[in-house]
Amino acid sequence: MTTGGWVEGRVVRWHHWDEGLATLQIDAQVRPFEAGQFFQLGLDLDGERVRRSYSASSAPGEPLEFYLTNVAGGALTPSLFRLQPGERLWLESTPRGFFTLRFVPRARCLWLVATGTGLGPFISMLRTPSTWEHAERFVVVHGVRTEAQLAYREELEALSQVRPLSYVPVTSRSPARGPTHLAGRVTTLLSDGALERAAETTLTPEDHHVLLCGNPQMITDMMPLLEARGLRRHRARQPGHVTFEKYW
Repeated sequence: MTTGGWVEGRVVRWHHWDEGLATLQIDAQVRPFEAGQFFQLGLDLDGERVRRSYSASSAPGEPLEFYLTNVAGGALTPSLFRLQPGERLWLESTPRGFFTLRFVPRARCLWLVATGTGLGPFISMLRTPSTWEHAERFVVVHGVRTEAQLAYREELEALSQVRPLSYVPVTSRSPARGPTHLAGRVTTLLSDGALERAAETTLTPEDHHVLLCGNPQMITDMMPLLEARGLRRHRARQPGHVTFEKYW
């Protein structure tokens, strides 16, 4: 069913990572998208279509997936999380957004730095074969509160065994386990050099590009730290070394 640019989707399954943290797979006929783009999901609640934007975590052409947090008291996610397989929801059929590698310069090393569900678009990118032509090496940093919230960890660890990828999980409220699992805040770990040591590379403007996605405060705090290393925001008319997507 299609109406006013919206298509009806069907819940296929949920994968629950932790309390209030899950990946939702949906069967829906949407237009082709690029890794890093987002869709609007919606439900008709009390006579009104409540909608929110969510980045796809699936690769283009694969079953559509979204990595979600159930926001307590939120307008949409509490109702979304109650949906059972087979139940329906709405999706805007046209993808949106410019947080894609098409707008990112090629680099020797590409850093994908996320907090929380900001990892979603990076999972989409890493599942897309053409991504691996964009850089010689990749570093994925995922900052969460607890180890249980390290979604996609097994997939990223497996990928690091067969691709030129370093995976650096960061937990702010759980102890570190292993040399590349760091404890603390992503910003602090960048400031004191721990991220670079774990990734075994040094951030330089000559051959690195950084993508940031997630909590806006993380992005705000990261920018001066990156600028101190000579990396500046990338713009179409002023090429640079940092591209970001704020989640609210």
